[in-house]
Amino acid sequence: MTDAPTTAPVAPAASSTSAGEVLAGYLTAQAGVFLRALPQAVGEAGSRPGALPASAAAADDLLRAVRRVGGALHTFAAAFEPAWARESRAELRWLLNLLASEPAYQRRSARLLAALDSLADPGPDAPGMLAGHAGAPKARALLDRQLTLARTRAHTTVLQELRSARLHALADRMTLLAGEVPLAEGCAGESAEALLPQAAAALGALAEAAELLPLQRSAVPYGGEGLHRLGSGGAPGAGAARTGADSEAVLAADDEPWLRVRILLKRARYALEVCGSPVAGLDELDRVLGRHREASDAAVTAATAARTPRITPATAYVLGVVHADQRLEVEAARYAFGLQWPVLAPGLGHWEGPPAPRKG
Repeated sequence: MTDAPTTAPVAPAASSTSAGEVLAGYLTAQAGVFLRALPQAVGEAGSRPGALPASAAAADDLLRAVRRVGGALHTFAAAFEPAWARESRAELRWLLNLLASEPAYQRRSARLLAALDSLADPGPDAPGMLAGHAGAPKARALLDRQLTLARTRAHTTVLQELRSARLHALADRMTLLAGEVPLAEGCAGESAEALLPQAAAALGALAEAAELLPLQRSAVPYGGEGLHRLGSGGAPGAGAARTGADSEAVLAADDEPWLRVRILLKRARYALEVCGSPVAGLDELDRVLGRHREASDAAVTAATAARTPRITPATAYVLGVVHADQRLEVEAARYAFGLQWPVLAPGLGHWEGPPAPRKG
């Protein structure tokens, strides 16, 4: 799923445009996307778990609008009525977590099963390191069963919540937003340039968090091909797969600053969209960190499956190799980020807002 904007950015550089008009224009547009996509996205939730959605584009549009409205309410919080903004952000976060859960399990299932199939590929030229391994079929069946169960539970939760008054209340809130944005007193009369320091602050928070990342540890190119193909450099030992709860806690702590940077990057992207000055490089970094998040989550799932009671050692070994493969994907994403961020960061540090609007 991409996260490209569904509406044109609103440029606030014109002296005749107020901060309130810029924010109202952006949020009204996003609320319109939300309201158009909601009926189709809700309708598709009635299909069986794992089925192709009736309108995948509508579901994507809905999630994009939720993220953008929530991001604008966070970055430009001082411009809105505090209680309304706080409540709206909480409800949007609830809906985002609700609707994103089942597709996330689908993507994780596809990722893990594809990785295992590649590792177990018996190709004559360069077989995978798990080719012919007795534990591979059982590990695949276990992952498929556990992820299908998780996806079904997520689907059931969605069906229950879509009948709740909470969703209807949120839809009503977005309907009102499409007509009138509850701005803080005085915001409507401020110049649009008043938004620029807040967007710059979002960029500053991103830069500070990125500077804390251990990029020097991610300076080596991705070498995961050796894991999939025995003929290209050998494979790590069984110790590469960390299956203990303590090891997973260490990995979670290692991932946390990267996940934090991903959140801050999204907020910075959306703030620049509001200001009419999107940066294409941030879009690509967002995709890189999205791959990081998905590989990290997949690794946790593989490690959890390896701790399933009463499975055979052969099955646990295969799941450990899959875990190691996904951690290599995490490192690949970090390496890609480490290549791109130093090139992009200097320009963000001197960001002064959008250019003057074009006439005509």
